[in-house]
Amino acid sequence: MLHLDWILAIAAAWLVIGFLGLAWLRRFRIVAQVLFPLGAAGGLALAVVAGSAIFATPEVAVLPIGLPQLPFHLRLDSLSAFFLAVLGVTTVGISAFAAGYFRHGEGTPPGLLCLEYHAFLASMALLLVADDAFAFMVLWEAMALSSYFLVIANHRIAEIRRAGFLYLLMAHVGAIALLLCFGVLQANTGDYTFANLRAQQLAPAWAGAAFLLALAGFGAKAGAVPLHVWLPEAHPAAPSPVSALMSAVMLKTAIYGLLRITFDVLPMQPWWWGALLLALGLLTAIFGVLFSAVQTDMKRLLAYSSIENIGLLLAGIGLAILFKAHGMVVPAALALTAALYHVASHALFKSLLFLGTGSVLHATGERNLGRLGGLVRPMPWVAWTMLFGALASAGLPPLGGFVSEWLLLQGFLFSPQLPPAYLSMLVPVGAAAVALVSALAGYVMVKFFGVVFLGQPREPALAQARDARPWERAGLAWLVACGLAVGLFPVPLIAAIDPVTRVLVGSGIGEAARAHGWLLLVPTSVARASYGPLVFLVVVGGGCAAAWLVVRRAFHEKLRRSAPWDCGFGALGARMQDTAEGFGQPIRQIFEPFFRLERVLPTPFDAQPRYRVTIEDHAWHALYLPIAAVVERIARRFSALQQGRISVYLLYSFLTLLAMLMVIRSWD
Repeated sequence: MLHLDWILAIAAAWLVIGFLGLAWLRRFRIVAQVLFPLGAAGGLALAVVAGSAIFATPEVAVLPIGLPQLPFHLRLDSLSAFFLAVLGVTTVGISAFAAGYFRHGEGTPPGLLCLEYHAFLASMALLLVADDAFAFMVLWEAMALSSYFLVIANHRIAEIRRAGFLYLLMAHVGAIALLLCFGVLQANTGDYTFANLRAQQLAPAWAGAAFLLALAGFGAKAGAVPLHVWLPEAHPAAPSPVSALMSAVMLKTAIYGLLRITFDVLPMQPWWWGALLLALGLLTAIFGVLFSAVQTDMKRLLAYSSIENIGLLLAGIGLAILFKAHGMVVPAALALTAALYHVASHALFKSLLFLGTGSVLHATGERNLGRLGGLVRPMPWVAWTMLFGALASAGLPPLGGFVSEWLLLQGFLFSPQLPPAYLSMLVPVGAAAVALVSALAGYVMVKFFGVVFLGQPREPALAQARDARPWERAGLAWLVACGLAVGLFPVPLIAAIDPVTRVLVGSGIGEAARAHGWLLLVPTSVARASYGPLVFLVVVGGGCAAAWLVVRRAFHEKLRRSAPWDCGFGALGARMQDTAEGFGQPIRQIFEPFFRLERVLPTPFDAQPRYRVTIEDHAWHALYLPIAAVVERIARRFSALQQGRISVYLLYSFLTLLAMLMVIRSWD
């Protein structure tokens, strides 16, 4: 069987698993402990098949489904195979975790949830091999609808229903932009296959219009500013495995689509496309990390962190376009490798963080950081796996988040070689912005892990929290293992990315990386930069172990355990610890123009003084609320037409028909 046949079989198996859930609609144990693990097995099979397909020749197929004269065209190449591998690897951990996560009585019946979940997986897998606009849009909508029903799984809560509606609305706004994009790309030929789209020689203006429409459509799905408003609402509303799947993979399907249209379908990439993407990506990254730093809700914090990482991906793609437009294919390959490396790394550590948050939520019933703390004692398994995810998200070596950001900064070091003087001066500012984002991301993860797991419990009930269940532990352990492999062994992953960059930009860095062995990562040359993750781990680990042994031997007889010094004040309690608001206050003050703040200040006459700060998004008030007001005003005008008599409506129809007949007669 061809690789594409196996992928179709895996997608079909996921759909069968989903429909089996309908057969056992309320048989919670069967759905959780049989069907979801089978879905995880499908993810493992997909990872193996797609991983081998990266290095194989492209495969095509035509499925006799769809509309007359519009069958589904499918194509598997290195780009789609890479994203399919990311989907497969991530699905293993998330599906295994989901087998122990879902509980009785949480909104949607378990069998129906199983169908929606596996339909979501199948639609994403098929979307990544779609080779015509019709199949792509059908599967894009299938992915949007299945994920919408997953977001509103606990639909009894009005807030969740509102979040689902906003998500669906923004998904269809993006879909309209993609429909217009494909309409421009087909250039009045009536053939919507990607092969025909590649053959069109569009004028620069039409190519630019297609790119901007693609950026709007895929940006709405990815959560790029200012089309990000659905993401901080939908992620907290969805169950944690769904949030993990959306952040880890669904957002990346938008990155896949942008790469497919920009580098594969469109014949050229002018420099201004790259400049626009670079500026948009940096703005999105800074916006995401700043709003993440001031959040007090665990899942909203991670949602804004996803916006930050999407911004870094867009910046990497923009930098690659800038280099390619000026004939610098090796730096273009380096920047694109950094972006694709971050696709894989982010999928793993963000899944881990969302799943760990789900365990905390089930164990405590709390998402508010102000009511958590000290969970490292009752939940050690979740705490240590979450620490791994937090370190990777913070971009610390020797984990995958560091490798991708380090490669991106290496790409920025080539920017002085860009021919236009203004670009060679301005692009290094982007490197400073990436460094700022990385530093703030570390700040956010210190806040996140420290407030949730360290210190004393802020509520008495937290001491009774239970650690993750066996299936949850298996899913977390899988993601930790894969994340550790991505961080410690970057050369094999870069070798897997190399066929993708060679197809998209005409060059790669895999050969240079492999030339120095798997211990040392050399993106271009040893003289320019190199990095040894295993060496770094051995040196740091060995230093810590040596220090521990020296201290233990030198002071073994003199050590004694006692309570920490409390500055002479013996009434310290959990409420005196640093809070999420306290952590975020410096960021709020320094970057206050980024936020829309509403403060409620106490007065000396209040019996119970309260201080509250509400942080909102300028884009919501400056862009979306005015649009909603205009739409509502227009809808009210048209609603007057719905309150008349039937005779008046018949008169409107008659006059319209008469006018059309007169127009047709004038044409004749």
